[in-house]
Amino acid sequence: MKIGFLTVAMGNTKLEEIVEWSSKVGFETLEIATWPLINERDFSSTTIDVEKFDKKEAERVKALFEKHGLTVSSLAYYDNNLDANLEKRARVNQHLKKVIDAAHFLGVELVGTFIGRDITKSVEENLKEFEKVFKPLIAYAESKNVRLMIENCPMVGWQAEERIGNIFYSPELWREIFRITPDSFGINLDPSHLYWLGIDYLKVVEEFASRIFHVHAKDVELKRNILHEQSIFGHYGTNAHGKSWWVYRLPGFGEIDWSSFITNLKKVGYDFVVSIEHEDPVWGGDLEKSKKGLLMGLHFLKKFV
Repeated sequence: MKIGFLTVAMGNTKLEEIVEWSSKVGFETLEIATWPLINERDFSSTTIDVEKFDKKEAERVKALFEKHGLTVSSLAYYDNNLDANLEKRARVNQHLKKVIDAAHFLGVELVGTFIGRDITKSVEENLKEFEKVFKPLIAYAESKNVRLMIENCPMVGWQAEERIGNIFYSPELWREIFRITPDSFGINLDPSHLYWLGIDYLKVVEEFASRIFHVHAKDVELKRNILHEQSIFGHYGTNAHGKSWWVYRLPGFGEIDWSSFITNLKKVGYDFVVSIEHEDPVWGGDLEKSKKGLLMGLHFLKKFV
């Protein structure tokens, strides 16, 4: 397996600087952030501007990565593809197509996104919206030799307080979604979300092995003293994700059993990328702290891959 990271961790640092630093310190691959320059998402950045991306720029980027001995694991654009506001939905869907185009120019096989949710509708109704919206998006990606994948973050409170914002957070939903999608549609598997939701993050690896295209390395710390007083619905006091009883951490600073998780991935034949998604508030806030955090995550994960 190769260890990389999502470039959101370095903000809008120029691609050249990110690639040079990453190669120097021992990363092997990068998950490239491709949000619009102007967007409403937290934890987002624009490492590559797909609005201006063409074959000539792709050749420049490929040469840069080759020079430094790195690869691109995927392009990342996690936004609400089922937005209740149809104008916003159309903009997100269209930008996703531009990300797919950029991946095609680069020869990158994977693009990561969210399904999202129409917050005015039930989960069951959103599954129907999903089929309507994603059937053409998946077909478009396939026509460009690109596979779409979804991160399993529930995005609680994203569009409305206390409500799930991304209908791709549990094995039950994955089964239903994979029942109606081709094999080219898969998961960017993040164990941190499964853990605080009470889902067995080790067990899902075997069942969904063929749909695991990419893996996010993010840990999670549960504040049990707060959980015991507030219950899972507690909202008094917040962290960056709108909750008070779980905090996302760098690998090794939370409760994920990385040895068992990576061993399970190896058992089912996964041998691609483990990509650090740095949302750790202790090691965030500025570029130098983020770099230190990424290095700690890299050194920790090297023991297992």
